[in-house]
Amino acid sequence: MNALPPLPDPLLLPARDPRARDLVLDYADMHALVADLVLPGDASMYVMSAMETSRELIRHSFYRYEFATVAVTHSLFALEHVLTERLAAKEPLHVLIERATDAGLITAGLAAELDRGRLLRDKLAQGAASSAALQPLGAVALVRAVFDAVSLLLRPPSTTETTAADTGGTQSDGGLVRLWEGHRRALFPDGFRGVDFNGIDLVLLDADVARLVQRELEGGLADDGIAHLWGCIADLDRIVPLINEEYCASYFTKLRTMAQVAAAPYTPTAT
Repeated sequence: MNALPPLPDPLLLPARDPRARDLVLDYADMHALVADLVLPGDASMYVMSAMETSRELIRHSFYRYEFATVAVTHSLFALEHVLTERLAAKEPLHVLIERATDAGLITAGLAAELDRGRLLRDKLAQGAASSAALQPLGAVALVRAVFDAVSLLLRPPSTTETTAADTGGTQSDGGLVRLWEGHRRALFPDGFRGVDFNGIDLVLLDADVARLVQRELEGGLADDGIAHLWGCIADLDRIVPLINEEYCASYFTKLRTMAQVAAAPYTPTAT
């Protein structure tokens, strides 16, 4: 009598990475983290593939924490490809980022975020960092910078230059609205509630800037609001260099950029 072959092992479903336990409640909540990472419709298939893969790697870091760091390095493939084509130059990535910034194609603030991703990639290549170096929230911030840069670089030259100037601090309601919408979607850095640097409470500073920016968008700031906003910018200048956590540093760097754009119509002597 022939024995039946053994039944195959049941399909093992992926389990949540315990390092992601404080990130979201379940996998479905990962969708909200990457919801604003929208693929540019006019990108090449190569660029679209690299960007979509980086976005999905963040989503799946729920199951494998290291995917978050890999997402950042993979997104840089798309960035380098677009920069090479846009500038018609084949140079190291840090040189391409500098040239795009000098040409007004991307803002200095955006370039700084892109360079943080590049430095992480270099550390991984040199063995100075591991694939678990970055938490998913930090990866979202760096991959978002790539998405923003690629969207700018793929636009016609005149549009690109105008948009870059808007997000870099010129007087533009459109640029401020975009920054405000991005800030409203961003999650406050986990673990930094109740933390202060040099006596500056991070939660209160965040709330003050948000309130002042909203007032600017709703009709403009009075003299006391202008003075307060410049005071917040000064506080941000003091604390950002002291923050040594990736996502928190990115969050407050972007907060400073938004505050600076809101304050641009007014002179710094208001303080």
